[in-house]
Formats: sequence, structure tokens, C-alpha cells
Amino acid sequence: MFRSGAFLADHLDDLRESQVQPNGVDLTLGTVFEQERPGRIERGDKTVGDRRELDPNPDGDDGNGVYRLEPGGYIVRYAERIRIPEEHVGFLYPRSSLLRNSCMLDTAVWDAGYEGRGEGLLEVHHEIELQTGARIAQLTLAAADHEGIYDGSYQRENL
Repeated sequence: MFRSGAFLADHLDDLRESQVQPNGVDLTLGTVFEQERPGRIERGDKTVGDRRELDPNPDGDDGNGVYRLEPGGYIVRYAERIRIPEEHVGFLYPRSSLLRNSCMLDTAVWDAGYEGRGEGLLEVHHEIELQTGARIAQLTLAAADHEGIYDGSYQRENL
């Protein structure tokens, strides 16, 4: 069973009322990164490649926090601090506004007990402007049986 947006909102900080949806909560754009060096995923370990934080106002415009992104892949960090409660699993989906603008947000499952400011892969297929704080994803929660809670290397990431 999926939980309501109001239930999920109780597990997040500093939300605007407009972020709470009937079946989830909208996450907003915090920061955009471009990967510069390769990472490595092995059987027992992983290394995230070096990345560079992009300037949201590369032309020195009015300082309104707009990223102007050319086609390519980018890492986005969500602005909200997430806490997935025990007995739940989180699923993150792109907002349709991204899809309608030739962009896709690739995400992963968020396990019970995860806490942090998560990240996703933004695929840009046609240039786009994204403002810091814009709603780009919707987080949903489903009740889930599990043994233990998340205690991996991304626990408390970006906090």
C-alpha cells in the first residue's frame, strides 16, 4: 500500500505546501553536478567519480539560480533532507514537466532507514533551463516488509 503525501511530508523538512501531493511529495532541485572522472563499481565496493558543481548563473545574470543545461548527463542533488521510515520503501519518479521537456530523471529505490539528501541522474535530451528550487521529482512511500534498515555508504549523504 502506498502512503499519502501528507504522511510522507511528516518525514521531510522545510516543505512548501505546494510540494505535498495526494500520493507523494515533490522534491526540488538543489544543486547540479557534472561528472569529470570515471567511477568504478566492483563486486564488493564502489567509487563515485570526481564531479564538478555547476554554476547556476554562468552568464552572471540576475542571480536567480537558473542552470542552463545542454544535452548530456548530469547529477542532481535534491534540496530536501529525506528520512525513509521503518517498514517503508521510497520510490522516486520524475515530474511530468521534465518528461515534456525532453528530460529524464533516473533514480533508485530508497530503503527503510535511509537518511540524506539524495541524488539522481538527469538526462537532458534538449537544452533546458532549471531554476534552483524547481520541483523535479515526486517521492512516494510504500509499506514494506524488511529485515534491518539501510546502513550503507550513502547513509546521511550530503547532510
